[in-house]
Amino acid sequence: MSELHIEKISYDMAKPFILQIHYARRMPCVQYAFGLFAQASLIGVVTYGQPASPSVCKGIAGEENRHRVLELNRLVIKEGSPKNSASFLVSHSLKLLPKDYFIVSYADTAWGHCGYVYQATNWLYTGMTNGRTDEAGINGGHPRHGNGDNTKRTYRSPKYRYVFITGNHKKQNQKLLRWKVIDEYPKGDNTRYDTNNPVPIDSRVITNKQEEESKYRDTDLWG
Repeated sequence: MSELHIEKISYDMAKPFILQIHYARRMPCVQYAFGLFAQASLIGVVTYGQPASPSVCKGIAGEENRHRVLELNRLVIKEGSPKNSASFLVSHSLKLLPKDYFIVSYADTAWGHCGYVYQATNWLYTGMTNGRTDEAGINGGHPRHGNGDNTKRTYRSPKYRYVFITGNHKKQNQKLLRWKVIDEYPKGDNTRYDTNNPVPIDSRVITNKQEEESKYRDTDLWG
């Protein structure tokens, strides 16, 4: 990895890279962005920002520590990059973040991910989120980013949830963690997506509201 190096980059530099390669095709809240370079060429981007959910911010380590929570919300590596480029970028970027922060990130089962890059960089595994449904966004977008379609629901898949604590007081700060740490990492076959036409493994859209509402209400997926 001696030929690779990491630099802090601007939002504007990260944006086209993320929009063209990452499967979400949209920008998150970005407070910190780092680029992975092979000589002068940008081959990877990782971004961190405040989680969109207030309950996540206060749920990790309590209301008093919500200001110390960030989410790793985008990680993108170009096809054909050197082996282990993703873990190299993540591990080195974490060292450049504020100390004593709780970093959360998710591996989405709908895209065939189980979080191997987080496992390789020694994150804490804290279980899976519950599957649920959201009001469907217009033209496939997330309802947070515009008016939704209240006649349809989009299934939001369960995600593996990981936490990393920055700085040199990991054991002390881990005692503040409110999510249970699970010793055994999840395993599975990672699925690669076509960056030109990303399609998730699971992309259900529920269109019959009355029928499906009763079905999913009992499983906490509706609402």
